[in-house]
This record gives sequence, C-alpha cells and structure tokens, in this order.
Amino acid sequence: MRITLFYVLAFILSYSCINKDKTEDKGLEINLYTKKDRILFIVSNQHTYGSTKINAANHFAEIVLAYDVLKRKEYAIDFVSPEGGAIPIGYLNTSDSIEKQYLYDFEFMGKLKNTLKPEQIDPSKYKAVYYSGGGAAMFGVPENENIQRIVMEIYEKNDGIVSAICHGTAGLVNLKTSDGNFLYEGKKVNGFPDLFENMEAEYYKQFPFSIEQIIKARGGDFSYSKEGWDNYSVVDGRLITGQDPTAAVSVAEKIIKALENNKK
Repeated sequence: MRITLFYVLAFILSYSCINKDKTEDKGLEINLYTKKDRILFIVSNQHTYGSTKINAANHFAEIVLAYDVLKRKEYAIDFVSPEGGAIPIGYLNTSDSIEKQYLYDFEFMGKLKNTLKPEQIDPSKYKAVYYSGGGAAMFGVPENENIQRIVMEIYEKNDGIVSAICHGTAGLVNLKTSDGNFLYEGKKVNGFPDLFENMEAEYYKQFPFSIEQIIKARGGDFSYSKEGWDNYSVVDGRLITGQDPTAAVSVAEKIIKALENNKK
C-alpha cells in the first residue's frame, strides 16, 4: 500500500529520546563530529508547490534507501535544510521493508524532525553531500547561498563527492567552482528529465526552472534513460547523479566506491 505523509508521525516525534537530538542542544553540537567519514544529506523544508496549496514533500525512499546503504558501511550521516528543523516527507511505500523499518526508527525520524541549519555545519568534517529529491527539492535549496557555500567547500577543499537523485539535482544548478564555472559544466550529469514531467500540470508550472533545460543551458552534459525507473545513474569524476528513486541505492554505492578510491 502506498501512502503519503507530509508531516512526521506524531507518536514518533513525541518519543522522549528525540529530545536528545534537538539542534538547539549544545551537547549535540559538541558531539556532532565524532566519526572520521561523514556525509551530508541535503533536504528541503518546502511543504507546497510554490504558493499553491498542492502538497510537496521530500521523497522518503530516496532518503532512506541511500541512507541504509551508507549507514551499513558505517558512514555517519547528518541532515541539513535551509531552515533547519522538521521536513515534510512523502511518497511512502509501506510495503517496502526498508522504508517501513526507518519509518519506525525513532532515532532516524528524530533526525528528520531536527535537521540542522546551514550555520551549524562545519564543511571541513564532510566527505560527501547527497541531495535527495521529491517535489520539495525544487524550492528553498537551489537558491540557498549558505548551502551552496558548504557544498563547494566540501567539493573543493576536501576533494569531496557531490551527488544528487531525481529532483535533488535541482540543488546543483547554481553551484560554481572557485574559478567561476558551474560545477557540472562539461560534465555528465543526470536528474529527473522533462520527458517524465507533466508540463501542463499546476505543480510543474510552479517549478522555478526545468532541471534538464537549465543544466544544458549552463554547459552540463545532461543524459537520461527514456525507459525511466530502470536504475539509471551517471558518474563523472566526483559528481554522481541518478534519475529517479530506483537509482538511490546505486548512487549510494557509487558514493562509497568514489570515497574508497579517494583514500588510495
């Protein structure tokens, strides 16, 4: 059965242990960076498509499927959003065992309730970033200059990995290197293509841009699978991108491979 949640379940969020994870807690800030290899997940606070009343959300599967792969390899993962705090989640499939597992994981759901603000992030502590998708990813994240700064410091100063899935690729469009070029200029890059968007629908009309069109216009080599939902992703150096939720696991696996290669 497929359901959509736009707010974190009340009984999960009221769980007493979550209070330990509040971003205002100084203890969290002191103990935040305890492991060597950390990955930063970038999510959105947006609840609607633009100024409409049409619900928007972060894609739960795109978060948890990648999170599960990375967590099993003992990477530490933090979440950041433009405003910090709770984020809307949706597109849930409770028939999927991994999604169901994390939906009832108090610690994990606490992280989604208490995402960090950009000013709480020390870029020097991270090896990679992962932009998750869902309609919410089109709003708030791409234009956030603090998040852009964090990502580019991780990419350039830490030789870090920049990755994105589906509409999460929207977060890449304004990223520029220190020499003034777009991060993806001349590189292979992927995201949710126009082919699978309903351009006549009200939700799409609220998008600030077309991911495919803006990346092409700014020099990116945008490619995609015309079949769709077939685990399509591309790697170009330290840039890793996937087309839709079916590529979340493989994007995470490619992040791991790239990080391991960086250590050699």
